[in-house]
Amino acid sequence: MPKHLFHTPHAALRWVAPLVLVAAVALGGQVASAQPRDAPRSFADLAEELSPAVVNISTSTKVAQRLNREFSMPELPPGSPFEDFFKEFFDERTQRGPRKVTSLGSGFVIDPSGIVVTNNHVIDGADEITVKFSDGTELDAIVLGRDAKTDLAVLKIEPDHPLPAVEWGESDDMRVGDWVMAIGNPFGLGGTVTAGIISARNRNINAGPYDDFIQTDASINKGNSGGPLFNLDGQVIGVNTAIISPSGGSIGIGFSIPSAIAKNVILQLREYGETRRGWLGVRIQSVTPDIAESMDLDHPMGALVVGVEDDGPAKDAGVKVGDLIVEFDGKEVPTMRDLPRIVAETEIGKSVEIEIIRDGRRRTIKVGISRLEEASITAEDDSSDQETPQSETPSLGLTLSNLTVELRTRYDIDDDVEGIVVVDVDPDSDAINKVREGDVIVEVGNATVNTPAEAIKAIDQLLDEDPNKPVLLLLNRGGEPAFRSVRPKTPA
Repeated sequence: MPKHLFHTPHAALRWVAPLVLVAAVALGGQVASAQPRDAPRSFADLAEELSPAVVNISTSTKVAQRLNREFSMPELPPGSPFEDFFKEFFDERTQRGPRKVTSLGSGFVIDPSGIVVTNNHVIDGADEITVKFSDGTELDAIVLGRDAKTDLAVLKIEPDHPLPAVEWGESDDMRVGDWVMAIGNPFGLGGTVTAGIISARNRNINAGPYDDFIQTDASINKGNSGGPLFNLDGQVIGVNTAIISPSGGSIGIGFSIPSAIAKNVILQLREYGETRRGWLGVRIQSVTPDIAESMDLDHPMGALVVGVEDDGPAKDAGVKVGDLIVEFDGKEVPTMRDLPRIVAETEIGKSVEIEIIRDGRRRTIKVGISRLEEASITAEDDSSDQETPQSETPSLGLTLSNLTVELRTRYDIDDDVEGIVVVDVDPDSDAINKVREGDVIVEVGNATVNTPAEAIKAIDQLLDEDPNKPVLLLLNRGGEPAFRSVRPKTPA
């Protein structure tokens, strides 16, 4: 696993990024003319006010010892003077109990009664959790709820007096270049304050399905996980979570969960002990430039529906494969990855309007949002034994065949998949980089195809309308739907 991207303090994420060295920013002395006029001369007052609400979180986990079975009690003559010595040695090794492993992280109090926010990976698997304040007070904590998908957790402690607490701010109001301050407990040194600016917004680091991170150059090191990122009003606009680093130390690329996401998740964890996310019941993919052209779009946008769950609200509302979702409940859907987050944050049971593009026309559909649950899909046996000759599509460079028992076995195609199978791809065609042997073509344009003849007819009709326009194909590849846009071959 690459070590360039780490959840602090120890959990690695699967992403490798270029390493960028960031010059240090001096907060004292003369202010350069390029700095904004409202740049603070000092963060001291803010740090003094907020630090009491930021805590150190230490955890301990019992880990079973792995015994080395390669060594065993040697055979000794009865009454040997070494018999008692070896017996005592091997009894001690085989009877040793589990050992404790400890780790450090950060957190912050959001309710004076003793509600603490941190990262899920800080407390994941812990048997004991201790919250330590800057004045040295230590309190045991229990987990009220945690969410691995957003890496957030809520703890409860029992103080004998109201605690200093911080409040949430609006991360959506923050702009690239705004000053921010982080407080945490890097390397177990105690409360540490760092400052910097927001370097970027809406970062996707492949940490989970709802990635929308704030990137900052405020130093975030091991042990800062779960600590707050403040705006200059002293409000929490992010929860520090991950860094990019070759060694585990800060190089000026850190990531925080924005408060716009964290607030809703924390609220649900406090109330229910779990998250309750909205569910639309569609499978989606990104719109590439070629797909955008084939759909007569000016630019790639929205989330393209490649599958509709039979028992989902989208099916009941009339959403179809090939629909392009561009707006959901009044919120624009700029890219595919924006839709899952918007839907997840929608109230369960709420009736919302979604705007789609279908057949080149915008339409509005009303749909009631259900709760996201773990679901299993079972397929019914509906295979076909029909045998037909193969057919070629010279314009696209594909050789097609009906789905037969032999082809289903050869390409490992499930019995519930319907369409026509690709058995060869012309290496000189545009399809060579987009379509594979064994792919099943389900639709051409918006037309369902069940035979090669139907596919060729649909392709020819589209090319008669515009011979240079890419042809949109809905494929089934390995059981997963996917759209591909294939340009016709240029005549020799």
